[in-house]
Amino acid sequence: MMAELLGAAPPQAGAAVRASEDGARWLAHGEFTLASAGQVLAAARALPLPTTGVVQCDGITAVDSAAVALLLALKRRGMEHGTPLRFVEAPAALVTLAALYDVEDILAP
Repeated sequence: MMAELLGAAPPQAGAAVRASEDGARWLAHGEFTLASAGQVLAAARALPLPTTGVVQCDGITAVDSAAVALLLALKRRGMEHGTPLRFVEAPAALVTLAALYDVEDILAP
């Protein structure tokens, strides 16, 4: 409520990271934007890392610069716990942003 009064967009209810049924991969979906970054990060922190290290990104519907920061934070967590994460099937807008910030290697297969 306070964020709305201050003119900030409310968080996107559907933006999150969830584990596949077998725990092999994470499934990223929804808007990865400044408005949803906190809830996406919280959702990811609540999950065990995917056993294959794969994060499926084709469910991401919108991005801004916060999406790049989110992927870097997730990648850092994986490295700290010995499970390097690979982001696959990223939407074109996310690939473009990663290139703009010179971190496109995080999206390399």
